[in-house]
Amino acid sequence: MVFIPLKDINRRVWIRFHYVTLGLLGATILVFLIQMSESPDAGPVMFYRYGMLPAVLFGSGQLDPAIALIPAWSTLITSMFLHGGFMHLAGNMLFLWVFGDNIEDSMGHRRFLIFYLACGIAAGLAHALSNSGSQVPMVGASGAISGILGAYFILHPKVKVWVLLFAWLPLKLPTFVILGGWIALQVFHSLDPGDTSNTAWWAHIAGFAAGALLIRYFKYPHVSLWDTSEGGAMNVGGLRLRGQRKWDGES
Repeated sequence: MVFIPLKDINRRVWIRFHYVTLGLLGATILVFLIQMSESPDAGPVMFYRYGMLPAVLFGSGQLDPAIALIPAWSTLITSMFLHGGFMHLAGNMLFLWVFGDNIEDSMGHRRFLIFYLACGIAAGLAHALSNSGSQVPMVGASGAISGILGAYFILHPKVKVWVLLFAWLPLKLPTFVILGGWIALQVFHSLDPGDTSNTAWWAHIAGFAAGALLIRYFKYPHVSLWDTSEGGAMNVGGLRLRGQRKWDGES
């Protein structure tokens, strides 16, 4: 990972607290703890039972009836809450923690949850379409979180974010550099015929694209796109809000 995000300089304006972001963090970590508590034999079964297998999703393959407990389509959702290891989980949750609250702020709690799931489903479908015969389960929240990154890129391209460059050098850089570099790296790897990382690059790309497209329809009408502020101000119909908060009362 070239950039490790630490903190964005971007205040919330429209919600008191980012309940859904924290709920998704907690739920995902809880599922991982359940994974870790399973026996070595039972652990991989969870990936096949609740992970998304493209061949099973499209009907060209099937699971052992003893494993298949839920409809194949529902694994587009359940797969988002499984992770292949601690570093996989930690990386995803860090990005969700840094960028998720401001996207929740831009649209409210209920719409944010729908937005997150929609981006994850779009990412899962893209991966399935690009690997339609695969019976290897795809797991992880990366696609849904890529949607958050795509939305953040559209809403706050100039907001400054503290990052660790190559995991050791602290820098404060604008969003368009960090997330623009991130998506460029995903495209580069997706086009590399020699890539053997088993990373779902097309899920990342599709999730990012879904978030960038859907934010226009999910955000509050008074929240502007392409906010040009650098320090976390919210541009609302041409009026810059700094330090002001207007909570909508949505729970």
